[in-house]
This record gives sequence, structure tokens and C-alpha cells, in this order.
Amino acid sequence: MNACKCDVNVTILRPNIGFKRLEGNYNPLPKYEKFGDAGLDLRSNIDVLIHPGKRQPIPIGFAVKLPYDYEGQIRSRSGLALRHGITVLNSPGTIDAGFRGELCVILINMNNAAFHVTRGMRVAQLVIAPVARAVISEVEELDTTDRGLNGFGSTGVA
Repeated sequence: MNACKCDVNVTILRPNIGFKRLEGNYNPLPKYEKFGDAGLDLRSNIDVLIHPGKRQPIPIGFAVKLPYDYEGQIRSRSGLALRHGITVLNSPGTIDAGFRGELCVILINMNNAAFHVTRGMRVAQLVIAPVARAVISEVEELDTTDRGLNGFGSTGVA
């Protein structure tokens, strides 16, 4: 892991991420398309038509090695969602550090027209994030809060 001292009080962690190219994949490595982007763009490794209301796993053609205490978060691309109604179904999808299989993205077509995914198309983004490891314990009582037992919608919309 590399650290970059970018300001007097800011240190940015740069975890080392390894991508293994799988057979039949000619796409470039996932990369940050623009300086400052939070997500690495992931490209489809297949051509497929996604019909309205249907979901489709999209193989990316790479397996990944993440450092322990990090996860990969698969997120939608805003342009595909806005223009075509194509979104990541379980967003954000989690890639655990111990997973070594092929990355796949589950896309769903929320539009009323079929959408053609082409090989090499940027279909999702991968955000690398640290994972906090909680200490788990059983307790007899929980403390009280202003919210208490009030759940869904209890804080209102205004």
C-alpha cells in the first residue's frame, strides 16, 4: 500500500489492486477516466440485448485482488441511468477482498425500450473503499435516543 502526502494534514491511501485478464478479454484495464474520478470504469466483455424490465449479468473479463480491509463497490454510471434507464440492480454491489472470480455487473433495464450492451462499453464503475471491522457483542439493553423505535419515514420529508 502506498501513501501520498497531498497536503499538510491530508494523507491519501492508495491500495494496490491487481486485475487478472481472463481468456477472451481484449478490453483495457479498468481505469479512472478523468482526474479526480472516484470510480474505475468497468467495460462489458460481451454483446447482449437487455429487454425492458429484464436483468442481465454482464461479465467484465477480469478477476480482481483487493487488499484485506477493502471492498469494491459496483455502482451505476449516471449517464446510462439518466439517458437509457440502465442501472446496477444491487447498487452498490460488494466485491469482497477474498473473492477471486470474474467480476460481473448485474444490469437492469428500467426503460421501455431494449438496450444493446456492446463489448467494450463502459457499463458500471468500481469504487475501492476501506472496510471497518466491528467488534460484535451481545448486550442486555440499548441506550435510548431521540428517534427510539421509530423506523421508516419517521423523520418526515421536509
